[in-house]
Amino acid sequence: MLPVFFPVPVDASIPAIVFLTYTTVAAGFPSPADDYATKATDLNAALIKNPLATFLMRIAGSSMRDAGIDDGDVVLVDRALRPRHGSIIIAVVDRDFTCKRLYRRGTVLKLQAANPTYPDFVPNDGQTMELWGVVTKVIKSFVS
Repeated sequence: MLPVFFPVPVDASIPAIVFLTYTTVAAGFPSPADDYATKATDLNAALIKNPLATFLMRIAGSSMRDAGIDDGDVVLVDRALRPRHGSIIIAVVDRDFTCKRLYRRGTVLKLQAANPTYPDFVPNDGQTMELWGVVTKVIKSFVS
């Protein structure tokens, strides 16, 4: 059984987290000309569009790995955004949270995993499903 993770609201009253932002970081050959800071970046402003409707959720499982969302990652979920075809969303299916890609064409509605070992989810008669929010960002940890 997978652990249950509940959404945690983002607290808009917390002071801004500010870092110096560098122009670029080379992923190939470094350029000494880019070794200077250009401005400060407020992470709240950079990551969160709708503070009162944004929640943090920790992902459990690997069904979204091909979308770059891995087990243990934290996603930012904006409930103020309207889910559209192709959006990565958080849904509540029979009172359980799940993270999937939304497929909505005409009358066809299904939730798709981003991992071929997981089947699509198509709601049956009698099942409850709520499109809870849209995933806007993913936070990864490379060090434990």
